[in-house]
Amino acid sequence: MDPQVTDSSSGIPAPAVERTTDPADGGARRRSRRWPRWVALGTSITLLAGGGAGWVLYQRLDRNITVDTATADELARHEDERPQPVAVAREAENILLMGSDDRGGENGGYGRDSGTQRSDTTILLHLAADRKSATAVSIPRDLMVDIPDCRGPDGTARGARFAQFNWAFEIGGPACTIRTVENLTGIRVDHHVVVDFTGFKQVVDVLGGVELCLPDPIHDTAAHLDLPAGRQRLDGEQALGYVRARYSLGNGSDTERMGRQQEFLGALAEGAHSSGTLRNPARLYSLLEAVTSSLTTDEQLASLQDLYQLVRGMADIPPERIRFLTAPRQPYALDANRDELVQPEATELFESLRQDRPVAAVEASVNHPQSLRVELEEPPLPRTTPGGGPSGAPDAPSAEGGGTAGDGVCG
Repeated sequence: MDPQVTDSSSGIPAPAVERTTDPADGGARRRSRRWPRWVALGTSITLLAGGGAGWVLYQRLDRNITVDTATADELARHEDERPQPVAVAREAENILLMGSDDRGGENGGYGRDSGTQRSDTTILLHLAADRKSATAVSIPRDLMVDIPDCRGPDGTARGARFAQFNWAFEIGGPACTIRTVENLTGIRVDHHVVVDFTGFKQVVDVLGGVELCLPDPIHDTAAHLDLPAGRQRLDGEQALGYVRARYSLGNGSDTERMGRQQEFLGALAEGAHSSGTLRNPARLYSLLEAVTSSLTTDEQLASLQDLYQLVRGMADIPPERIRFLTAPRQPYALDANRDELVQPEATELFESLRQDRPVAAVEASVNHPQSLRVELEEPPLPRTTPGGGPSGAPDAPSAEGGGTAGDGVCG
């Protein structure tokens, strides 16, 4: 069984927020702590944008971001094929996050450079129109999908095909991936962000590492990992190996790896807050330098101010309203090493996001134990305690989990 939901209410740190032991009485404390940090970040950016040396530094950070105009041009060629947002969701935003598996240049130490790029990590982030909730849906790299007729980097048409999802990035880069996601979900992608290996490492190192709880020892020479079980602080190199490792951990499934990636992103965001980086101008600049150097974005996000506005819009989302999900999937009927969507669960999930309706709960399906069932009705949220589970019960260890498996080891 592949538990595929990781969210703040199940003990996973949520991005851009701090956890409290009791959401029922801690909401005010969370807001009061978040506010100074976002004021600090906003003030720092404002000061950087001021005169003299500050303006030079601000301009340098702005120039670090790679603007992806080629993707916009390619998407414009297919505008009549793209889904349009529904009226009730026009203020919502959908951002496709892609991790670049480019092995060239500074990333050459992570495998053979075949001259192409892949994206083994793809997350569709939906920000609700009222900015009171956010849902991040991981799309399995091995999901069998219809990839449209895309143009390769050299401009040649590659032809439509039915293949595993991560081929889209290799065939036609972000534009092909966006079109594939839009065809799959019916959701229009408003923005996209591509993050590369080197920048990811630098962000982790600037934060002084990220703390995770490992339920079992990890020995993986390919991922450069040799870690004991228990609570560990991973540096950038180790963190990169952790989020990329697959066959040496758990059951070797991509589903498990997506869970680890979701957990790590939550821990990374929490680390940015708890480390005091956002209040320290020197460390904040180093963080912004690392982040901006690792990003390729569409033109609308390709400035420090635009990125700040995007992140600031998420700052007041309570942790219980930030969800990490994986698209409902099961082994593909013709090849157990590939995935296929489970219906009608997948359609219900995508339509809920397209209509900007909250995804309140996700559970395993009885008929499809490796899939998800989406509940669109808002259930009462459980009271949580430091144990991580409802009413103080510890989270059950799980070899499949995206963040609760280590709770019994680390306490």
